[in-house]
Amino acid sequence: MIMNRPYHAPVLTDQVIEYLITRPGGIYLDGTLGGGGHAERILEHLTPEALYIGIDQDQDAVEHARKRLGYRKNIIIEQINFAGLPLFLKQRNIDRVDGLLLDLGVSSFQIDRPERGFSYMQNAPLDMRMDRRLTKTAAEIINCESQEELARIFSTYGEERFAKRIARGIVNARRIKAIANSEQLRTIISRSIPGRQEIKSFARVFQALRIVVNNELDILKKTLKESPGYIKSKGRLVVISYHSLEDRIVKQYLRSQASPCTCPPELPQCICGLKPAIKILTPRAIKSEQTEIRQNVRARSAVLRAAEVL
Repeated sequence: MIMNRPYHAPVLTDQVIEYLITRPGGIYLDGTLGGGGHAERILEHLTPEALYIGIDQDQDAVEHARKRLGYRKNIIIEQINFAGLPLFLKQRNIDRVDGLLLDLGVSSFQIDRPERGFSYMQNAPLDMRMDRRLTKTAAEIINCESQEELARIFSTYGEERFAKRIARGIVNARRIKAIANSEQLRTIISRSIPGRQEIKSFARVFQALRIVVNNELDILKKTLKESPGYIKSKGRLVVISYHSLEDRIVKQYLRSQASPCTCPPELPQCICGLKPAIKILTPRAIKSEQTEIRQNVRARSAVLRAAEVL
């Protein structure tokens, strides 16, 4: 059965535990629970009096995590996204938490299930919805958006250098037949670009579509902006990202909150009154060591950044 398969090997787990936990008996929020890999390890370092809250928008992830961790009395698992978090916490009389973990991106389990359509390596319907309650799929984007918009999507969210060529190829192909699966899309990409570039272009185009389908970057920006309101003073924010677009957003946000002053540099002292909201704990991003990468190849792109709320 699918539920007996490993859902997702968590990355940088020791580092997450080091930066996240300040009070073993505190309240911790996992905003991207996945299959519960990080949660399982973190709970080993918490006392029975602690509370671990795991939320995820993916129903499969929530079901797997409940099977894996539901026997524990100090964990709450719920299928919601960050937009539903304020009401969720209010209903449980929780004001703020001691730590917030965000493990971004798509899980191994999601990638490895062909019917979810996340991977270019398997022929599957172009779905890519993390929350299958969403209505728009990758197929709808591919078949309905203009050539200019497709090129913008591939360039902006996939950093694809052949974005215009691929968009033109898609529009020409869909005039003949709707593009419904990953094999059709791969064929179009292959015909649109130099042969030696196709594997990287597959990855970039599929990444771009997934980001747009799930509105990932806008949700990340909103989540980061709101995160200090959920975390106690001296509590921690830990974020793991997997590609440059995500990491750039996280890095810029942390810097803006750690050094918010807008005064001209020539002024002898600050007069704008903006005070730091956080202290950055990782001046340099934390990355997986080769030992971990050999055990889990998907750890090679992981980047961890952490901050403490003042």
